[in-house]
Amino acid sequence: MTSDNVTEVRKLLEALSEGTMSLGEVAQRFRERKWIRHRRPRYAGYEEKVAAELDDADPHLPGSFDDVSVAFREHLITSDQYRVLSEAAADAMEAQETAESDSQ
Repeated sequence: MTSDNVTEVRKLLEALSEGTMSLGEVAQRFRERKWIRHRRPRYAGYEEKVAAELDDADPHLPGSFDDVSVAFREHLITSDQYRVLSEAAADAMEAQETAESDSQ
């Protein structure tokens, strides 16, 4: 999993996999970090949206939760770890959305 272009998320997952950080520590870091999110374009109608989805599925976005999904598919984390980390990331994303909507 190591490369020159390793994101913070991948480094945390490596630490979890190697046993240098506990699941609780990684989950806490996930709750505290700002998550990169896919931005969806607005479409004029349903047909346009479906056509765009068929033409180009969402690409992997390094530094996003995509890194966690990849680690799970590669069996680097267990389903229980994935569940805990997804809940922690969801908490952080919800807090981000709340903060963003409060600032508008």
